[in-house]
Amino acid sequence: MNDDGGGTSDIMQKRLKAIALALAMLATNPATGQQGFNPVEAAKNGWSMEQNRSANWHLAQHKRLTTALAALQPQRNGVIDSYVVTIGLDSDPVFSKEAGEAAKVLSRRYGATGRTVYLAAGADDQSVGTPQGSPPNLATALAAVASKMNLKEDVLVLYTTSHGDPNSGLAYRDGEKGIGMIAPVRLARLLDDLGFERRMILLSACYSGVFLPLLTNENSVIVTAAASNRTSFGCAPGNDWTFFGDALINNGLRKPQTFENATAEAVSLISSWENSKQLIPSRPQIFIGDKANIWLAPLEAKMPKTDTPKVGRPAIEAFN
Repeated sequence: MNDDGGGTSDIMQKRLKAIALALAMLATNPATGQQGFNPVEAAKNGWSMEQNRSANWHLAQHKRLTTALAALQPQRNGVIDSYVVTIGLDSDPVFSKEAGEAAKVLSRRYGATGRTVYLAAGADDQSVGTPQGSPPNLATALAAVASKMNLKEDVLVLYTTSHGDPNSGLAYRDGEKGIGMIAPVRLARLLDDLGFERRMILLSACYSGVFLPLLTNENSVIVTAAASNRTSFGCAPGNDWTFFGDALINNGLRKPQTFENATAEAVSLISSWENSKQLIPSRPQIFIGDKANIWLAPLEAKMPKTDTPKVGRPAIEAFN
């Protein structure tokens, strides 16, 4: 995504290169001259690093995450329950706002009250509040959700929002203190190893189409903000929404319409916004597995019958 709304984000690309260079320098063994860090390979392992964090900050994050996960309600036998996890992986406010509102919209639509976890980068050192949106916390949250679910019956709904890279995947950044990446193979491994067969994965990031080949199965629904070779738009720090989040969460999924109609509306809105600003199309990707309707149809049948009001400044209005 681009900080100013057009083309690839120069700021984000510089951040990623600086991170990779710094870690590569740290990982070099002076005695042997061997290079020990490959950023793309590291992303496949879901690497992250916290630096200059106080002990109190780490304790606070432990308390926050423990509280959030302890509040998760158990699944109900004979009922297709959904568990929602949303995460803003970058501390720019647009991502925390989007992930927070996505948690509300998805939880309401899919009956996940008491079964929703919201994470956002940029957490302070107070023991009460939103847990840090970091790769390790995401992995922990997914494991906790899996332990509560009937994995053959229930559904994971995962929404991520951040910057993206075509080689390394989703970027984690909290100012100068938290950095990392989650590559497609890492996310796929997490989901598969935990046994999530029924899953709806919504990825808001540049190049997020790179995740599609590794996440699809016959029971999955995947929607990405962009194709594997395209940027998406609207992630300036002061925005309330990215284009994708505004179109899908703030518009399409707020309404009592089918998922197919909601995604079609979102794609149409994004296309109209991009055309109005003469942007290179982001080309959102949509995949619905052959057996996904077994769980999607019952969840959709129970959605609320009324809209919820849109919130925040529309992404297109904030573009300039």
